[in-house]
Amino acid sequence: MSEDVFRWAITIGVGLSSLMTIAMAGAMFGVYRTSKRIEEKANPLIEKAGPIVDKARSIVDTAEPKIRDIMDKAQEMTVTMKEQVTKLDVLVTETSDRARLQLDRIEVVVDDTVTRVQETTAAVQGTILKPVREVNGVVSGLRAALSTLARRNRASVDHATQDEEMFI
Repeated sequence: MSEDVFRWAITIGVGLSSLMTIAMAGAMFGVYRTSKRIEEKANPLIEKAGPIVDKARSIVDTAEPKIRDIMDKAQEMTVTMKEQVTKLDVLVTETSDRARLQLDRIEVVVDDTVTRVQETTAAVQGTILKPVREVNGVVSGLRAALSTLARRNRASVDHATQDEEMFI
């Protein structure tokens, strides 16, 4: 590359750089003017918001101790509630264990009672009903004997034979 071409390239580069600097300065001036307009529009809002912010700050300052007190009480209530739930859990567990033990005892008593009732039933049948049946059998025999004795007018043998022949 020749020296003239090199100087022209440098001159064009410096010129472009200068133009870019001027364009940048113009853009910065535009940003400045826009920020000034926004500031002019925001100043009345800032002036009106100042008292509101002050009131909000005083309300927060006033409420802060109350909020802390509420939070402390809530924490105390949580701790107390945890203790009560633990005690209730122990009580329910103990009651459940006792109830289970009592149910086991009741089951043993009921099983024993059923066994004794069955044994008693067998004993009653063996000792009371058996003699009653025997007496009932003797009474039935006596009835039959008395009935037979009471029927003295029996048919004669001839009459019985005659009846049998008619049947055949």
